[in-house]
Amino acid sequence: MAVVRVLGIVGSLRRESYNRRLIEAARELAPNGITLEVCDIADVPLYNDDVYKQGFPAAVVQLRQRIKQTDALLIATPEYNYSIPGVLKNAIDWASRPPEQPFTDKPLAIIGASPGALGTARAQYHLRQAFIFLDARVLSRPELMVAQAGSKLDAQGRLTDEATRRQLTELLLALGAWTQRLKTG
Repeated sequence: MAVVRVLGIVGSLRRESYNRRLIEAARELAPNGITLEVCDIADVPLYNDDVYKQGFPAAVVQLRQRIKQTDALLIATPEYNYSIPGVLKNAIDWASRPPEQPFTDKPLAIIGASPGALGTARAQYHLRQAFIFLDARVLSRPELMVAQAGSKLDAQGRLTDEATRRQLTELLLALGAWTQRLKTG
């Protein structure tokens, strides 16, 4: 089977965010047959329809191209005020503008880590709603909502919790299989 190329998008701009660490762990744990690159959304400007009417900014062109060129997406989202972080929603809003929004039929998995007890559950469900509207192929299971994330990382920010590492690996395997299944129709 062909290698499944996954693009990881982190919904936090903080360099040491739990979700950036979770994506880095996913890159480390990616099983044979799956590669994972990380896309930085820090340079995506705030959405403004006046700017859009003049054309996509360079950072948005690059984001859209990377989404189109990858086989699947892995989005790691924090939870802000029971929902999706503004920077992540903004990047999705820009990328989804016509023409040819790149999320249609794109296999996608959502993960998240937080210091709280619910591990980004509410943000993930809101994000699923947005991607269902965009006609992405959201992986239903397994889900990964890492609660009390600080206790699952070492001093260098490396994911050390074995149960979480196993769950993340299982999710990556499921995303790879889901992507292959959708490709072969």
